[in-house]
Amino acid sequence: MSMSKVPEIFGSLVFDDRVMRARLSAEVYQSLRKTIDENADLEEEIAQAVASEMRDWAVEHGATHFTHWFQPLTGVTAEKHDSFITPSPDGGVIMEFSGKELIKGEPDASSFPSGGLRATFEARGYTAWDPTSYAFIKDHTLCIPTAFCSYSGDALDKKTPLLRSMQALNRQAKRILKLFGKEVRNVRTSVGPEQEYFLIDREMFEKRPDLVYTGRTLFGAMPPKGQELDDHYFGAIKPRVIEYMEDLNNELWKLGILAKTEHNEVAPAQHELAPIYSSTNVATDNNQLMMEIMRKVAGRHGLTCLLHEKPFAGVNGSGKHNNWSMATDEGVNLLSPGDTPHENAQFLLFLCAVIQAVDDYQDLLRLSVATAGNDHRLGANEAPPAIISVFLGDELTAILEAIKNDVPYEGTEKVTMKLGVHALPRFSRDTTDRNRTSPFAFTGNKFEFRSLGSSNSIACCNIMLNASVAESLKQYADRLEGAEDFDSELHDLIRETIQAHERILFNGNGYGEEWVEEATKVRGLSNLKTTADAMPHLLDRKNMDMLTAHKVFTETELHSRCEIMLENYCKTVNIEGHTMVDMVRKNYLPAIEEYLYSLARTISTMQSVSAKAKCNYEISTMERLSELTDYILERVKDLEEALEELKKYDSVLETSEAVRDDVLPKMEHLRKHVDEAEMLMPESVWPFPSYGKLLFSVNG
Repeated sequence: MSMSKVPEIFGSLVFDDRVMRARLSAEVYQSLRKTIDENADLEEEIAQAVASEMRDWAVEHGATHFTHWFQPLTGVTAEKHDSFITPSPDGGVIMEFSGKELIKGEPDASSFPSGGLRATFEARGYTAWDPTSYAFIKDHTLCIPTAFCSYSGDALDKKTPLLRSMQALNRQAKRILKLFGKEVRNVRTSVGPEQEYFLIDREMFEKRPDLVYTGRTLFGAMPPKGQELDDHYFGAIKPRVIEYMEDLNNELWKLGILAKTEHNEVAPAQHELAPIYSSTNVATDNNQLMMEIMRKVAGRHGLTCLLHEKPFAGVNGSGKHNNWSMATDEGVNLLSPGDTPHENAQFLLFLCAVIQAVDDYQDLLRLSVATAGNDHRLGANEAPPAIISVFLGDELTAILEAIKNDVPYEGTEKVTMKLGVHALPRFSRDTTDRNRTSPFAFTGNKFEFRSLGSSNSIACCNIMLNASVAESLKQYADRLEGAEDFDSELHDLIRETIQAHERILFNGNGYGEEWVEEATKVRGLSNLKTTADAMPHLLDRKNMDMLTAHKVFTETELHSRCEIMLENYCKTVNIEGHTMVDMVRKNYLPAIEEYLYSLARTISTMQSVSAKAKCNYEISTMERLSELTDYILERVKDLEEALEELKKYDSVLETSEAVRDDVLPKMEHLRKHVDEAEMLMPESVWPFPSYGKLLFSVNG
């Protein structure tokens, strides 16, 4: 598609501000904008007028159905389609869509995860229109972004707590800005989530039961070449992948998703797509849509898009970098230092709020990215460690150090880069480097939270980030609003915050073993390595008090989330374990046995022809494979027993600990023996496509 047509198609399937301004009356438009911009109540007659125009617009664009599109606690989106048709008295039909249908839906809530909030027989649930996120058309269906709650009003989704957290931060940030003499309508957080993914051949994907059932390879020996040469990173994109990316961009742009940057990532077959920033609520919706469309478009090209955090052992897994910032409705970025950050007290206070939030609630940030898949990735010299820390860079670190010690800041001199070639331009070097090993790094005017897994909803981490920063700002506002001398109190507050939370600041190598030692034993930071370690901290008293005080969650909702996430962890690993057993018993052991029989026949035939035939290769291979067959059988029995033991535990917490301590180590042990057997077997008799074919068939 010609780039000249991009402005024409961009957002063509979205009922966005351009469409609303053109189709709604001035009165209706202004009222709806007030609801969106200022959280004002939505009047019923306004909803009716919007619904009428939304229906007409959708039908004009080929839509036949509408759905309340929501994000239950399954980690994916949900939708129930209803057609626009309504019977008319003359036996025909008319196309109707009421304000009531726009505002509220009633999907069955009994089969979605609720963590005990709902009994199976209690089926009623409600979806409520979120006017702050634009409706869009997908597959001839008008999709209306909504929140999802139970009959009793408990949030059963990820959007409702996210909106609550945004509201909490808005409330506290406005208090702070008022102290600096600034009245704003709202403060919103913005996010630009970078999305990593793998592309593999669809036909090969379908031949791997582990990929089909779990999204990752549970077995597989490394090929001779992996990512050692770093030649795939930012390398020339292969034609088949380019075609996919062009098609994907086209689909995303139609839906108003600001897909901007695309490139090859470090591992073979791995790529990245990054959008431009948007408000956190919209960015969350768009990222869920993006993941769905990435998979769908891949199918059209004979490919499969893998979003698992660790689809292949031995090469980098996939993450999702959450670039987070705060801005006023006038577009002022509250995390922009300006040219003289040491003189920018407002920036320094908001910076301190983030630093304090990360330190006080490092466990919440860690558990917000905890999944069975992401546990394989964090701390594996390809992603930040499970230890949460903040990177600020040299300049900001020096400024905070000067404030802490109450000494003048000397300043950082601009350095002009000279590359030694006259034709190349000279440019000023940034005053600080970037740190790719930090889980939470300041990158100029935003923070990059790099610990998310590629399949995660970004809602979870942004809920915790918004809420914890809101708590810091609340404490600051409470103190400063009653100050007799604002400037003096502000200076003391910033200095005391730096002194109290400097342990969370780290500019060094987050991958190093020495950092783990320093972080945990010297600084006292938490190191929650697995989901089973991290998730129970959601119910720590300090965390529950903060989240309920800001009305982000109720206590019952928090208990439900802990239950659901631990249950998901256990079920995921349980499926993986049973898949391993199935593959070993039905495929791997029979294939090895058949090859052993072939070797035995070859040895017998060769030695019957010539007594001098030593058959060293055949005999040594047969002996080792025979040993491995016995080991594999023993290990698969161990795994079966461990999986059976899981049924005996009464609580999901006990089950998760058994998964962590017993099931996962036995899975790894079993894999080790099968992967060794693969290296001894001809590719022609191995039952599944190898890593070499999976990783290089599309990108080789």
